[in-house]
Amino acid sequence: MAKELKKGDQVEWDSSGGHSVGEVIEKVTEETKVKSHTAKASKDEPQYKVKSEKSGKEAIHKPEELKKK
Repeated sequence: MAKELKKGDQVEWDSSGGHSVGEVIEKVTEETKVKSHTAKASKDEPQYKVKSEKSGKEAIHKPEELKKK
């Protein structure tokens, strides 16, 4: 079962630029585009929009890619 995160949770993840830390902005339950990436999220397989503390950029990640701090 996927972990449940909520808005405001502090999380960390590995990114193309190394290791990132940030905050969950929202749970995504439908196909959503961020920058040039389309996240194929659904109610059965939700993903999470996060905002990096360092860069301030937003991204969408699958729950297994995020670790709650």
